[in-house]
Amino acid sequence: MALTFTLFSFKTLAADPKPAAQAKPALTVSTVQAQTSQLPIKLAANGSVAAWQEASLGAESNGLRLTEVRVNVGDVVKAGQVLARFAPESVQADVAQARAALAEAQASAADALANADRARSIQASGALSAQQIAQYSTAELTAKARVEAARATLTAQEIRLSHTELKAPDSGVISARSATVGAVLPAGTELFRMIRQGRLEWRAELPSDLLPRVRAGMAVTVLGPQAGTVQGRVRMIAPTVDAQTRNGLVYVDLPTQATGTGLKAGMFAKGEFELGGSSGVTVPTQAVVVRDGFAYVFRLTPDQHVQQAKVQTGRRLEGRVEITGGLKAGDTVAANGAGFLSDGDLVRVANTPAATPAASK
Repeated sequence: MALTFTLFSFKTLAADPKPAAQAKPALTVSTVQAQTSQLPIKLAANGSVAAWQEASLGAESNGLRLTEVRVNVGDVVKAGQVLARFAPESVQADVAQARAALAEAQASAADALANADRARSIQASGALSAQQIAQYSTAELTAKARVEAARATLTAQEIRLSHTELKAPDSGVISARSATVGAVLPAGTELFRMIRQGRLEWRAELPSDLLPRVRAGMAVTVLGPQAGTVQGRVRMIAPTVDAQTRNGLVYVDLPTQATGTGLKAGMFAKGEFELGGSSGVTVPTQAVVVRDGFAYVFRLTPDQHVQQAKVQTGRRLEGRVEITGGLKAGDTVAANGAGFLSDGDLVRVANTPAATPAASK
C-alpha cells in the first residue's frame, strides 16, 4: 500500500504542473527619441546699466537770482524747453545801457564820416594840409571801431539776457536737481543733470580672452529686475582692458521704449550675447534625471527594459536639454515617469515614437 501511494502522488504532481510567475512592469512610461536640433550659442555676462550720455545744465550768467524752477527729477523734457528762470531786471538794464552806448557811437561815427568826406572833397584845393586830412580819416576809422565795440557789447548783454531762461539743450529725462528758488548763483553752478534722449546702455564686463568673440551690432538680451528682457545691440567695445581685473567693457545700446523692465541707471544687470548657433543632440527636460549631482537618462532596450545611462548636459532651450555625451541621436529614452525608474526596470511603453526626417536638421 505504501508503494502504491507513492506512485500515485508522483503522477499527480507530474500531471498538474504550476505555471511560472510572469514579471510585471514597474511603470508605464512614454518614450522619445534623441534628436539633432539647432541650438543658439550664448555668452553670459554681468554689468551695470548707465546713461548713454549725461548733460550738466547750470547757470551761465554770474550773480543772478533764481526765480522759478519748472521741472523736477524724472520729468521728460524736450529740446528748447524752459527748465528754470532767473531774475532779468539787472540784465535788462545792462542791455538798455548797451543800446544807448551803441546809438552814441553810431552818432559819433556819422559825424566823423561827414568830416572826413568834407576834408577829402577839398583835398585838391590845398585848404587843408595832408596831416589834417589824415587826422579826419583816422577819426572816421576810430568812430567805426567804437561802433563795432558798442555793437559787440550789446550782443553780449543780449546773450546774458537770454541766459535768464535755462533751456534744455536736448530731449531727455531729468536725473538730478540741485536748483533752489531764491538762490543767487555764480556762473557754472550745476542746477540739473539730464540723461540725453532718455537713452540707457548696458556696460558688460567680459574677460579679455572672450572679447574677440563679440563684435559691434551683435544682438544682446539683457534681463531686467522685474523678470523682463530687453533686446539691445553692441555699440562698441572698449579699446582698453582693466589692468587689475583683466576685464574689458562692452557697451550695449538699450531701446528708449523699454517699458515694464525697471532698468535704471546705476543698476546691476545680467545679459547674454548671441554668438550664433550650432547643432546638438537634445531630449525633453523631463527625460533627464538628476541623482547625486549627476545627470542620467533611461535608454529603452528591445525587451522593454530600461538601462540607466550617465550623460553630460549642455544648453537648454524651450523645454529641451542638449546632451553632449552619453547619448546619440536616434536613441529611445523614457520621458514621462523617468524620475521613478531604476536601472533594469521592466516598463510598459505608452507610445513608440518613430524616427522622422524632420527631427534631424
